Amino acid sequence: MRIAVSSDMDEPVARLLVEELRGRGHEVLAHGALRPGADPRWAVCSQRAAREVADGTADQAVVCCWTGTGASIAANKVPGVRAALCTDAYTADGARRWNDANVLAIGLRLTSAPLLREILDAWLAGGPGEDAEDLDNVAHVERLDRGPAAP
Repeated sequence: MRIAVSSDMDEPVARLLVEELRGRGHEVLAHGALRPGADPRWAVCSQRAAREVADGTADQAVVCCWTGTGASIAANKVPGVRAALCTDAYTADGARRWNDANVLAIGLRLTSAPLLREILDAWLAGGPGEDAEDLDNVAHVERLDRGPAAP
């Protein structure tokens, strides 16, 4: 799988993220502080990684900043992206299953190496569920990307 990865800081957990993904056989498309010469601002690098998902260059993305909040906000501004800030494996699994999230947001400050691995395990093993209500909600979010939602 091709996974776009961005981080606004060259932190150990960001480097571990790239190492883990490559070690699991994924191709990593690096952005921000993870790519020499790239713009490291969280709004810019998160948007660029998310854009690769939206345009099909990447299958998924992982965006990082100190708390993960800014990265998730920037990524969610890209139409077609459903970014989820996940602080544990349960949230990562639910984001994939219930929300069909295609961008994982990680906070650099509180994510330890073991926690990162657990989150990645859940995220990468997960996929969209088949519950009709969840599918309807995801379809509604997709309509929001195209303009104001109908009642």
